[in-house]
Parts: sequence; structure tokens; C-alpha cells
Amino acid sequence: MSRSPKNESVGQGVSKLRINAKCRKKSQKLQSDAILFHSEAIWYNSVMAGKSHLLVISGPSGVGKGTLLRRVLAESGLPLVMSVSATTRKPRPGEIDGKEYHFLSFAEFEAKRLAGEFLECFEVFGTGTWYGTLRKTVEDELAADRWVVLEIDVQGAKKIKEQFPKAMSFFIKPKNVDVLRERLRGRGTETEEAMQRRLATAMEELQHADEFEHRIVNDDLDTAVREFIAILHQAR
Repeated sequence: MSRSPKNESVGQGVSKLRINAKCRKKSQKLQSDAILFHSEAIWYNSVMAGKSHLLVISGPSGVGKGTLLRRVLAESGLPLVMSVSATTRKPRPGEIDGKEYHFLSFAEFEAKRLAGEFLECFEVFGTGTWYGTLRKTVEDELAADRWVVLEIDVQGAKKIKEQFPKAMSFFIKPKNVDVLRERLRGRGTETEEAMQRRLATAMEELQHADEFEHRIVNDDLDTAVREFIAILHQAR
């Protein structure tokens, strides 16, 4: 049975669509590979020269990561710099764009996400608010011979390690769960329900502590700071 010109035209159109889809997929894969190669090249040139490091810090909410890191940055004597994350949430009073966060609209964030401009990003469950680590921010700091500090959650840390396998990773632990619970209650900023959700998340995160290269118990702050700084100086 011979095909009609109309059927042949439709068939050719479908074939072109399939070819275009395959080309787009291949192009996206090549773009992703190129980005990863670029990241690895920057990592090799800076870290192998002994001038910079990437530090991935994680741990449950309420464990005191922020306080510990502020002390480490101030007292280490090393060129440490905190990476500034991006977010779609609105700035709070006193927050400055580019200092606390890079504040982006949802459209801006989505465009960067689809373009592969984030090392890692995630949506806070049920809120529609996104957070992420911009690739260029980290790469620029590494290229400037600084030690870049990323304070991110366990899942984000895993994604960073996949792209920068030689990054130094730290998990900050509480002395025990009871201490963590009291710290969360002591904040007095959340409902009991919200606090219980945070505690449940913290318990889950603690299960991943052994996946990190270094584990520091933040019981006595001065001791934790000294331990952290000692590890950093060993890596120089």
C-alpha cells in the first residue's frame, strides 16, 4: 500500500521531532559534562597547588554550626570564606543581598537551576522556597586561592562530594540527643510541632555522620574550635 503525501509529511514531522529531542538531550549531556570538567579543572589547579580547599560542613539544626564556624573563621589564620547561598525567600529586616544570601525571584532561580548553575539546590518541603549553592560563587573563590566553606544539609553535602570528591567534609555532632533537644527548645522561636519536625530531621541526619571525613562533637565550644582548626592546619 502506497503512502499518501499527507501521511509521509506527518511521518517526516514526527521523525524530526524525535531527532530534535535526541539532539537536545545529547546537548544537555555535553553541557553537563563540560560544566563538571570545568569544576574539576578549577579544583585541580587551585587545590593541587596547595592554595585553596573546599570545606563541606553539615550537622543537625541546633548543634551550633554557625557559632562554631564564626569562631573558626576568626581564629584559624587561614583564608577561609563562607560561600553565600542563593534563595527565593524574601530578605528579612537587616539582610543584605550578596551578604546573607543572594536573593532571587523564583523565575531567576529556576532559570539558573535549568542552566546547571547550581552545585546543589533544594526546595524546603511544603513551602515553595528554594535554596542553592551557586557554582560560580564557589569556583571564583577557589580560583582566588581561598578556602571555601559550605554549610549545607546532608543531601546537599552528598551532591557536592560527587562533584568535588576531595573536598574536606565535617559533620558537627551534639554530645547527645537530649542536649540537642534542649538547644532546640531553648530557641523559643517555634511551635512544639515544628520543633518535633526539626528533631526528627536531626535524628535522620545523625545517621549519616559516618559518611563524613571528620566528625566533631560540639559539646565544649572552645574544644571544638581547637579541634576544627587543628584539622585545617594539618591539611595545609
